[in-house]
Amino acid sequence: MKPLADYIRPQSLDDVVGQKHIIGDNKPLSNIISSGEVPNMIFYGPSGTGKTTIANICASLTSKKLFKLNATTASLKDIREVAASIDDIEGRTTGVLLYLDEIQNFNKKQQQSLLEYIENGSITLIASTTENPYFYIYNAILSRCTVVEFKPVEADDIVPALKRALKIAHELYPGRKIFADDNVLLQIANSAYGDVRKAITILEMCIKSSMSLDSDVTIYADTVIAITQKSSFAFDKDGDNHYDVLSAFQKSIRGSDPDAAIHYLARLVEGGDLISICRRLLVISAEDIGLAYPNAIAVTKACVDSAMQLGFPEARIPLAEAVIFLAGLPKSNSAICAIDEALADVRSGNAGEIPPHIRDGHYSGAEKLGRAQGYKYPHSYPNSYVKQQYLPDNLIDRKYYNPGINKMEDSIRAYLDKIKS
Repeated sequence: MKPLADYIRPQSLDDVVGQKHIIGDNKPLSNIISSGEVPNMIFYGPSGTGKTTIANICASLTSKKLFKLNATTASLKDIREVAASIDDIEGRTTGVLLYLDEIQNFNKKQQQSLLEYIENGSITLIASTTENPYFYIYNAILSRCTVVEFKPVEADDIVPALKRALKIAHELYPGRKIFADDNVLLQIANSAYGDVRKAITILEMCIKSSMSLDSDVTIYADTVIAITQKSSFAFDKDGDNHYDVLSAFQKSIRGSDPDAAIHYLARLVEGGDLISICRRLLVISAEDIGLAYPNAIAVTKACVDSAMQLGFPEARIPLAEAVIFLAGLPKSNSAICAIDEALADVRSGNAGEIPPHIRDGHYSGAEKLGRAQGYKYPHSYPNSYVKQQYLPDNLIDRKYYNPGINKMEDSIRAYLDKIKS
């Protein structure tokens, strides 16, 4: 018997759940498909969001012959065979529509091999990828395709698909009644994290685990919990979603929102990604808190060290402490701004020669070269300060460090103003 998810695969856009931003009345993808002129497209988004389903619908509405390849296993030979079939097509068909799944697994040479056929129109390409296409797909392919982003399906939108699956399950198991109330279906939908196929698979597993030879099937919440457990959480340490979570994590701390920061920490903890959490916390303490509270990096380092020694699950506690601590501190990015501006000058060649009086003078012949001559030792002057040139001549008025508006940097600003007045 085929998986339940295969039985309920939609045959028209009306049955596709979710993706309301691209399908529906006057939505871009619906308009493209209804025109009958399907362009080259790249479907980008998580698994189980309808990419393959909509590709099949596109193929059914054109006169093109459909070929399917998975880039994980396909080779140049497979592409050539698809191209060779163009000459054999007769009747109503006018070329082929190639659905290429997981295109990010094709190397540059394999992707380039498609270009000739895409450019002359003999192959219409619909490729899908779970990774950001702008990172993984050759620019020449991207420039000839429309990128369509698919988003995780909301739980409320998955429930109708589950009801349809229940109805089909009745037909697959004649003589049995299979029942699950709306709350249980919503629980299953929530457990799938936006993946419709995963939700239907969970439902199917719940049905099979609840079956007996002589009774009807009722799916209870406890069964869903036993089936899903922790494994239903979608997390890929090397995937695009991973970096989105890390980005949201840092931006929530930077934005002084401890609740959002803790939420994204929970996602990272659930994914078991201790190294990335620790590294990002140390970055945040320097980049976003910085000189507004210089001790932040010391406290964060203590929490990170504790987490690394404890490991999960206990590591979650010092990590949560660090997150809440950092989110509640004043913020300053003056340090990263200063170093990045200085790096920009250095990298652009705008460096200049170091003034002779602050060059190294600890070697024979330094005096003859004029090194370290006229240098004024600050500790020999009041407040350990004396005015002299430190920057190269071409950068003499350059200002990299601009103190932030916070208590700590107010004191830095006041001190510098005082000694220089």
